[in-house]
Amino acid sequence: MSIPADLKYTPSHEWVRVEADGTLTVGITHHAQDLLGDMVFIENPATGRTLAKGEECAVVESVKAASDVYAPVAGEVVAANGEVESSPESVNQDAYAAWLFKLKPANPADVDALLDAAGYQKLVESEAH
Repeated sequence: MSIPADLKYTPSHEWVRVEADGTLTVGITHHAQDLLGDMVFIENPATGRTLAKGEECAVVESVKAASDVYAPVAGEVVAANGEVESSPESVNQDAYAAWLFKLKPANPADVDALLDAAGYQKLVESEAH
């Protein structure tokens, strides 16, 4: 299973990439898309929406189940990826390339509290047992 070392992760299986301008790119992990199966529908949060940490803000739906996506930190949505909404299967093809939305964090230091790759690996392994 692929867990890129340059990303941060949440216990609810979102990945977070800190961009050069300080915004955060958010998607769901390979593990999450693997559990869900073939994606058929994705609904992203609206640009301009202010999110609280842990707030339900997007929905990913597969042939098996629908699942909420949660804000990894508090902030404002500055972009939503319309491509994944029109081609939800792109998340199955490459979960780390198919981002869902971009967030301007209210407090950039909050990202430091997210899991690193090793921490996320441990979480996934503990769920498997």
